[in-house]
Amino acid sequence: MNHSTEISPELDQLLDTALGWSLVLYNDNVNTFEWVIECLVKYCNHSAMQAEQCAWFVHLKGKYAVKNGAFDSLKPICEALQDCGLSAVLESETNE
Repeated sequence: MNHSTEISPELDQLLDTALGWSLVLYNDNVNTFEWVIECLVKYCNHSAMQAEQCAWFVHLKGKYAVKNGAFDSLKPICEALQDCGLSAVLESETNE
């Protein structure tokens, strides 16, 4: 029996959407706490308190994973935060 360790492109894409991803927000010297909080409430569906806590983590640690989930669900949120001028990226949890 021949077992291949190669992953098909279709399976690779499925794994990308099924595996955990993090939406990471980076600190900057441009955006105010109020703006970051407003964006997290609007696009990440955070409560005001959760958004404020995330903003403090970003400020103190330099970056923070503000939301986790599947790539396909996080991508539009990441793009919306970027459109608001925030430094947001998607990172695979398997690469940490």
